[in-house]
Amino acid sequence: MSRMLSRTLALPTLALLAGTAPVLALDAAKTIDVAAPPAKVWATIGDFCGIGQWHPAIEKCVLSQDGGKTLRTLSLKGGGTIVESQTKRDDKAMSYTYAIVSGPLPVSDYSSTLSVVPKGSGSTVNWTGSFKAKGAPDAVAVDAISGIYDSGLKAIADKAK
Repeated sequence: MSRMLSRTLALPTLALLAGTAPVLALDAAKTIDVAAPPAKVWATIGDFCGIGQWHPAIEKCVLSQDGGKTLRTLSLKGGGTIVESQTKRDDKAMSYTYAIVSGPLPVSDYSSTLSVVPKGSGSTVNWTGSFKAKGAPDAVAVDAISGIYDSGLKAIADKAK
């Protein structure tokens, strides 16, 4: 009887544990080589709200402050709004990191870094992110973020020439 009780309790306990297992972070990373010196590329993308000038999905960007945090509110072409918080900035290293505060993307716990590094007489722009899928399969979340990075990097390369 004891063995039967153990088996009866073991299955629901395993199911409960499986439902509480931590969700692993997903990653997206994209790069593009740009035929312009790093300082020129950084001048194009270094302004936290400058994304409104170069990313094709962004209609406008508005900066604000909240409790000492720098926020940008991105109005998307076709509707929707994303609010992001700048969490780290290093102008000397030509990089900044930001997190999504709210928005329609199928992700949570999103943190991303945009950076420029020298490459020969030009530059390489790196855009990396870590996040969890929210309300969508992992592949859908990764594809959504990768698409944002791809279209943004292409626009950076075109604008920084």
